[in-house]
Amino acid sequence: MLKVGVLGAGHLGKIHLRLLQQSEKYELVGFYDENQENAEKIAKEFGYKHFATIATLIHAVDVIDIVTPTLSHYKCARVAIKSGKHVFIEKPISNTVEEAEEIIALAKEYNVKGQVGHVERFNPAFIATKNMIENPMFIETHRLAEFNPRGTDVPVVLDLMIHDIDAILSVVKSDVKSINASGVSVISDTPDIANARIEFKNGCVANLTASRISLKNMRKSRFFQKDAYISVDFLEKKCEVVKMKDAPEIPGDFDMILQNAEGVKKQIYFANPEVEHNNAILDELESFADAINNDTTPVVTLDQGTNALRVAYQIIECFKK
Repeated sequence: MLKVGVLGAGHLGKIHLRLLQQSEKYELVGFYDENQENAEKIAKEFGYKHFATIATLIHAVDVIDIVTPTLSHYKCARVAIKSGKHVFIEKPISNTVEEAEEIIALAKEYNVKGQVGHVERFNPAFIATKNMIENPMFIETHRLAEFNPRGTDVPVVLDLMIHDIDAILSVVKSDVKSINASGVSVISDTPDIANARIEFKNGCVANLTASRISLKNMRKSRFFQKDAYISVDFLEKKCEVVKMKDAPEIPGDFDMILQNAEGVKKQIYFANPEVEHNNAILDELESFADAINNDTTPVVTLDQGTNALRVAYQIIECFKK
């Protein structure tokens, strides 16, 4: 079992602490939180060991799980990596692309592994369909959330849309060609609603919408590719796959047949991949333990986390224009 320590015991940090305590792949050593009052309360309530400084916690573990506010990700990761510790960093990887690139360089220099907490990669509906998403040419995503003051210190792109950016970059095997975007600030100092159109060099187009002032929550992505339509509901953890193939010469009574203007007939059929429900946060943390123990590449690498951040900032730059 890998010895792990958690930096940050806010809303998400408490979830990480609970899951790491349950995990059979980690031994939870303790945590550090700069809010002394909050730290003492959590230590008393749940029995986790509270460390007085970041340095003493880092010294006692093999892995550091960074669940602090984004602004401090780089500082925490830098100290941990220079101490030779593997780092799991909650998304986004850091506050700037420059900081993220330095984290990558440090991890290589000190020969440690790093993973970024893009949890939607572990969503069971996405896992069930990911192998079916082959060369998508049009993607549409909607990530809408009811207002929550937590997270409004950053633009909605870094708060919500970055989940979809990362998922899209993981399935589109092409570089970004161009980005157009617009955003509107309604109740925050930064945009609360954003729409982005990403064009890739292979011709794929992705249209992303994110809002944190909606009346209902929605997290849906649709992937269109030749002879297939794949819908992933990240919130309800459901998926739908509609495929087309050449129609049989003699269709069955219940076969759904489409005929285009040229007379080509296609049969429509539904594939229902099995969605195996899981705890996505526990799975992402344990997948990192596997990568360390087996010396394999983490599911969401530091490079991938940086690419998602880079695209997010390109979108934000469009707002300024």
